[in-house]
Amino acid sequence: MSIPEMVGAGLIVIGAGIGLGLIGKGAMEGIARQPEAGNKIQTAMIIIAALLEGIAFAALFAV
Repeated sequence: MSIPEMVGAGLIVIGAGIGLGLIGKGAMEGIARQPEAGNKIQTAMIIIAALLEGIAFAALFAV
């Protein structure tokens, strides 16, 4: 793996980490505002996080 590929892989991992953090932050804020919708918010958060991780893995394999 060359240096540009390693930098690209690092950016992919950093981007996915930031994205997952923002998803978690938004879900926590939504649950804090509407506790009765906690289950729906949590389900949506898990689905979105799984899709984000899938995209990150696919991008890593493409590098």
